[in-house]
Amino acid sequence: MLKVGVTYPQTEFGSDPSAIRDFAQTAESLGYAFILAYDHVLGADPNRGGPWPGPYTYQHAFHEPLVLFGYWAGLTRTIQLVTGVIILPQRQAPLVAKQAAEVDVLSNGRLRLGVGIGWNQVEHEALGFDFHNRGKRTEEQIAVMRALWTQELVTFHGKWHQLDRVGLKPLPVQRPIPVWMGGGNRAEPGGDRALRRIARLADGWIMTLGNMDQQRARIAQLRKYLQAAGRAHTPFGIMASVSLREGTPTDWPQRVAAWKEMGVAEVTVNTMGAGLSSSAEHIRAIQEAAEWAKAAN
Repeated sequence: MLKVGVTYPQTEFGSDPSAIRDFAQTAESLGYAFILAYDHVLGADPNRGGPWPGPYTYQHAFHEPLVLFGYWAGLTRTIQLVTGVIILPQRQAPLVAKQAAEVDVLSNGRLRLGVGIGWNQVEHEALGFDFHNRGKRTEEQIAVMRALWTQELVTFHGKWHQLDRVGLKPLPVQRPIPVWMGGGNRAEPGGDRALRRIARLADGWIMTLGNMDQQRARIAQLRKYLQAAGRAHTPFGIMASVSLREGTPTDWPQRVAAWKEMGVAEVTVNTMGAGLSSSAEHIRAIQEAAEWAKAAN
C-alpha cells in the first residue's frame, strides 16, 4: 500500500496562523498520511560574493519545522508530521532530541524526523558550526539522539559529544523516534558517501532529485549498501515526490507504478513552484489531488 502525503509549501504560503491551521486540518481530513516540511534557519544574500549553490535566499520564508509541528500537534489527531529535512549538523543534537521528543509527546507519537547535512555553508557558519565535518558529526548526532530517546540516563563519549549521566524528561512516545535521511541523490563520491551513511544509519530515505532512470539506479545502489551494512532484511522506507510544476495528477500514475516496482512506499505531493499565488490556491490544489491520492492507495 502506497502512503501519500503532502509537502507544506512554506516558501509560498505566507504566515497567517489560520491558513497554516487550515492546511494541516484539510490535509488530514482528505486522508493524506503525512505532512512534510522543509527547514532553513537563515537565508543569505546570493550577491554577497562567490557562487551561490542553492535555490533559497533570505527572501524565502521558512517556518521552523519543530515549532510548526508543535502548533499542528494540537490541531490535528492522526496525520504524521515529517521533517524533510532538519539540517542536523547546524544544531545541537541534545536540543534537537529534546524538541523532537516534545513534538512526539504532544502529537501522541506522530513525529518522523527526517535529517540531512545541508548545502548552505553560510547558514552553518552563522549558527556556529563547521560546515566541512558535517557528515561525520551527523553520524554521531544520530547515535546521541537515539540514546537520549530510549534511555532514562545516558553516558556518551564521542568526538563531538560528551554526556555524563543525563536524560530527557519526558521521553518520546516512540522509542526511538524514526530517523529518515535525505541526500545521496547524485552518482558521485559525495552522493555515494551520503547513500552509504543512509544505508548504515537511517530508517528510510527521502529521495528528492533525478529522473526515473537515475532514481532506479540510486535505489539499486542503496540496496547494495543496505546489504553490505547487514540490513538487507531490515524494514527500510523510501519516499519520492510528485510535483504540480511537473504535471498534474493525470500524469503521475505511470511514475508511481514504476516507483512501486522499485520499492518506493511513500510519495509526497508538492504544490510549490506551480505558479500558485495564495494559501487558498495551495489548499485547493491538495484538495484536487486527493482523489488521485486515494486511488494510488
